[in-house]
Amino acid sequence: MKKATNTFMKQMGFSLAEVLAALTIGAMILVAVLGIYSRAEHATAAVTRKLDSSRLPREILQRIAEDLDRIISSDSNTKIAIYNKFEKGLPTAKITILKTIKDNQGKELTFEEITWQTNYDYEADANSLVLYRSHGGIDLEDKLLEDYPRKEKWERELFVPICTGLTFFRIQVQKGEEFQNEWAGDSLPPGIVATISFAEPYKTLDGTLDVPDAEKIIRTIAIDRTRKIGFVLVPKED
Repeated sequence: MKKATNTFMKQMGFSLAEVLAALTIGAMILVAVLGIYSRAEHATAAVTRKLDSSRLPREILQRIAEDLDRIISSDSNTKIAIYNKFEKGLPTAKITILKTIKDNQGKELTFEEITWQTNYDYEADANSLVLYRSHGGIDLEDKLLEDYPRKEKWERELFVPICTGLTFFRIQVQKGEEFQNEWAGDSLPPGIVATISFAEPYKTLDGTLDVPDAEKIIRTIAIDRTRKIGFVLVPKED
């Protein structure tokens, strides 16, 4: 109550209906803003997932290619072993790159050995694989790591998880138009085809799991780049 010239005036307040109306309008505006923000966030997440879904597989294949290019040479001191199998229906693979040297007594020593392999992820809720990489040998400097840090003795041949969530991992040897799932000979393969995917798998007729071809990231890696390539000159047709 306020007094003005001996007259008491009553200050008008908001009624309950007006308060409820204001709260309702405010809630509607807040819901609309949150809806717009949620849609924008989902769109951003979808774009990020799309980029990551192609960036990560290509980055992994690039790292495998770098290991092969750096270690492999045309001499007989380098060997490659490749194995493929199915684990819980998922295609898994293992590739080992081994480079040896001989000491003064002619004894063969492992200078550097790198292994990339996948195993079934028993901790994941869905069927997926874990990609591991190990590095061992006399050369303790792992060139894949930044600044080439030297490893301690207990870190030799330690399998380090690279990423999870893989649903397809296959490494094959390409010989012309044929592909081999295993390689363990003394000679180097002419080329390697590595395939990786994080897509949702589906069950095939033989009971194994596969992913659509459009969701597979494939890279062909030449092993001996100094090899002679035979060119065939085709006569020009009249």
